Parts: sequence; C-alpha cells; structure tokens
Amino acid sequence: MLDTLFRGLFDTEWTTTISLSSFLLCVGASLLIGLLLCAMTLWRTHYSQSFAVALALLPAVVCVVIMMVNGNVGTGVAVAGAFSLVRFRSAPGSAQEIGALFVAMGAGLITGMGYLGFALLFVLILGGATMLCNALDLGGRGRMDRFKTMHITIPEDLDYTGVFDPVLRKYATQFTLKQVKTTNMGSLFKLTYDLTLKNPALEKAFLDELRRRNGNLEISLCHQDTSAVGL
Repeated sequence: MLDTLFRGLFDTEWTTTISLSSFLLCVGASLLIGLLLCAMTLWRTHYSQSFAVALALLPAVVCVVIMMVNGNVGTGVAVAGAFSLVRFRSAPGSAQEIGALFVAMGAGLITGMGYLGFALLFVLILGGATMLCNALDLGGRGRMDRFKTMHITIPEDLDYTGVFDPVLRKYATQFTLKQVKTTNMGSLFKLTYDLTLKNPALEKAFLDELRRRNGNLEISLCHQDTSAVGL
C-alpha cells in the first residue's frame, strides 16, 4: 500500500524513485540544518519572525524540490521560473537578508542531492562566518551613527551657497548638498545634506551652531538611508 501511495502517477520502470525513508531523512536533516542556520544568522542581530521562519524552512523546501526534479532539466527550469515570481510579490530585503536566503537555498540544494554531511559543513562554515561578522560588528551601529542626513530650513533672503560650510567642516569629515527645495509658499528654503560626523557625541553643539546661522528655524538630523545601496 505504501509503495503505491508514494509512487508518481507518471513513473515508469525506467524512472528512479525515492524511498520513503530517504525522503524523510533528507527533509528531517534539512529542517535541522535550517534551524541551525537560523540560530547562527540571528545571533546578535534583530530580524522579524517571518524572516526567521522563512530562513528555517527554506532549506527543506529547496531540498524537496531538488528531490522531486530528480535530474529532469525541463522541470528544473520550470521550478526556477516559479520561484523567481516570488521575488516580485515580496518586499526587497537588505543585502544581509538576501545573502542568508541564498545560504539557506544552497543548504537545501546540497541536502536534496543527498550530501547531508556536506550540507551540514556548508552551514557551519557560512553560519560561523556570519557570527564572526556580527561579533566584530562589521559596518555596525558604532560606525553607522556617524552617517547622517540633515534637513535644514533657511529664510528665502539667506544665500545658502557655502553659508554652512565652516560649521560643516568643523563637525563633519565630508558633506554633500543633495537637494534644495522651496517650502511655505516660497518664503523658505529646505536644504538636504548627506554628511559624516567626526564625533556623534557633539551633535548638540553642531546643531546649536547651525541654529545661529539659519535664524533658529527647523533642523532635523537622522540616520542616513543606505538601503538603496545595500546591494
């Protein structure tokens, strides 16, 4: 009964079939590898629950797909096209998230081909490298606090060309005027700068000096958005 239940309707005597025990072993191993990869990737980082669940289950999904394709090139191309459609129905992620998903897919691919030991070794190496990067805080918050985007409002009669340059050179290693636009029916200008602070602890003094030059109008300082250049 079980033999007929787990056989394909289109299988022939020349078709290589997968035994139930092999199927369960590969799927179980891929689930354990996915959980291990999830734990190593999320160490000292913060991600949403949906990303963690997807990272844990993705190796098992890819493993099953590879086992079902079983060397059929046409089916493999069709499955790859179906997976590519998911990209257009999901929000873009960061470079690190996409990299973690590629690692999970690679682990599932290796497991689906039957190389369980290599899959475990692959996850241990890549997961260990991820943990090392997180422990060293490569590109972490300590550095990101220096990259700021500043919006500063000035009156229309103030020539903004170079008026803030002395203050910016004092507190920032580099700065770029990204945008100029009018506001409040043209009676005010709003300037947008991308800058790198020398010392984030001196933000208050930096803003105080700017306020003296812009007539105490509105100034905002926020973290620079680097998601657009994540990849």
